[in-house]
This record gives sequence, C-alpha cells and structure tokens, in this order.
Amino acid sequence: MTKRNRILYWIATIWLALGMLSTALVQLFKGRTGAGGVDSVSHLGYPVYFLTILGVWKILGVVAVLIPKFPLLKEWAYAGFFFVMSGAVFSHIVCRDEAKEFFGPILLIVLIVVSWYFRPADRKIIPVNQ
Repeated sequence: MTKRNRILYWIATIWLALGMLSTALVQLFKGRTGAGGVDSVSHLGYPVYFLTILGVWKILGVVAVLIPKFPLLKEWAYAGFFFVMSGAVFSHIVCRDEAKEFFGPILLIVLIVVSWYFRPADRKIIPVNQ
C-alpha cells in the first residue's frame, strides 16, 4: 500500500468514524435537533425507538471498522453504514426535503466508499483462490 493510499484511507476512516459516532450519540441520547435527532427521524416518519437501534449499531460499526483484523466483520460494518446512509438519502427524497438535508448522508456515503476502497490488505477478505 502506498503512502498516499494509507493517508487517504485514514483520513476517510477517521472522518467516517467521527461522523457515525457523533450521530450515534445524538440518537442514543435522543437529541431533539441535529442529524438523526428526534425531530429529523419523526419528520421522516420513523418511530423514535428506531434511534436507539441506529445509535447502537453505528457505535458497533465504528468499533468494527477501527479495530485491526476481522475483515468479514468490517465488510458487514461498511455495508451497514452504506445501507443506513443510502436509506437516509432516500427518506429525505421521499419527504421532499431540501437538498441541504442530503449533504450529511451523501458525505458519509462518499467517506464509506473511500475508506472501504483504500483499506489496507490486512483489512480485506482474501479470496479462497489466491
């Protein structure tokens, strides 16, 4: 892995982890405003208890992405992050929200893809045929 790729990986991964962790904390503590807060989730039509589920899974996903080894677990975490953020974008589209509401989830999707793509070899699943 080149130095450039390692730097891109860690910048994207740290931003991703901070973004997911910050929204997870808002969700777990049932913050009224902010990304993924009670007001936002209620506006999108989801029940408030959904915040606890999202918050817990986001924190577990951040741990999975940051700890070394466990490549299969990392794949699941990246996939889960992608599903949650793409679902957020779709939910905002369906509710006809303004474009500014898409910025956070789209930024996190970009960070997910960049972090996943540039991850080091020891964080990837090695195919059986190799």
